[in-house]
Amino acid sequence: MRGKNVATQKGNPELIEALNAIEKEKDISKDILLEAIENSLLAACKNQFGKSENIRVNLDRETGEFHVYQDKTVVEEVEDPMLQMSLTQAQVNHPGTAVGDTVSTEVTPKNFGRIAAQKAKQVVVQKIREEERKVLYDQYYTKEHDIVTGIVQRHSNGNYNIDLGKMDAILTLQEQVETEQFSPRERIKLYVTEVRDTTRGPRIIISRTHPELVKRLFEYEVAEIQNGVVEIKNVSREAGSRSKIAVYSNNPDVDAVGSCVGMNGARVNAVVEELRGEKIDIVEWDEDPVVFIEHALSPSKVVSVDVDVEEKTARVVVPDQQLSLAIGKEGQNARLAARLTGYKIDIVSESQSES
Repeated sequence: MRGKNVATQKGNPELIEALNAIEKEKDISKDILLEAIENSLLAACKNQFGKSENIRVNLDRETGEFHVYQDKTVVEEVEDPMLQMSLTQAQVNHPGTAVGDTVSTEVTPKNFGRIAAQKAKQVVVQKIREEERKVLYDQYYTKEHDIVTGIVQRHSNGNYNIDLGKMDAILTLQEQVETEQFSPRERIKLYVTEVRDTTRGPRIIISRTHPELVKRLFEYEVAEIQNGVVEIKNVSREAGSRSKIAVYSNNPDVDAVGSCVGMNGARVNAVVEELRGEKIDIVEWDEDPVVFIEHALSPSKVVSVDVDVEEKTARVVVPDQQLSLAIGKEGQNARLAARLTGYKIDIVSESQSES
């Protein structure tokens, strides 16, 4: 490719200094910004030149100078003056040029410096916004399916606006516990169900009703869960009222239920306090469904359990005086036990089973 010597354009050192500062402070590559600026300027050139296939915008990485070049193919007879140049014309500035060569001519518009400065500012601002959104998304994406602490800002139209530090989230009515009310500036823990990447930045979906909130709270309170000795196998929850969690110890010398309860009930009480008084039953998980179902119906005593593993059903017999306790108020205890174990549970009293 042959080129034509042109007068040196006045540099733009302020732009390069600004890009260097952005690269250092925002950790956004200067080369990425420069390339984006060049592409933006190239798009702007379409309005003036009509075509961009043979237009190049060069931005000097050291001086900040902008130059626009038009590449044309040398031909005997010009059919498209935007893409082609006659051999005679080409040889005026480029002696020795032959048909088929490509010659490059600077075609930088007179007002291009002003246009370039405007475009550069727009691109840099846009790239910074995109990068900040990306950084925020990456930061909060690591919190997906985990707990975050937020500060209540205000209550409006049934929703709570929550300050999560670097951004806000909305605790919608659907994700609120009916019995809970919060005051402005109150700190609360929330479960992050999802982090979405949108054109307006990350959107964080938070919940106070999700069963995993209970699980995560215990994970933070119980050292034996953190070090893997105790596992939470499952959680069933009716938010604001009652939860059941099934725990298992990988060490026969460690009591899984006792670890979660803590000294004088300190650990479970900390979780209950965070959940504003929600009752929590901690039961021992067992791979034997008969034993597990018996545990899950706590605090009721169980006489016998007959299971159908294939159908995932169980018939449970309890003492007559324990029937209402086993079923629970409005069937809650039985319902939570069924969700915890994965079995459909039919509860009858001893007298009913004999009849």
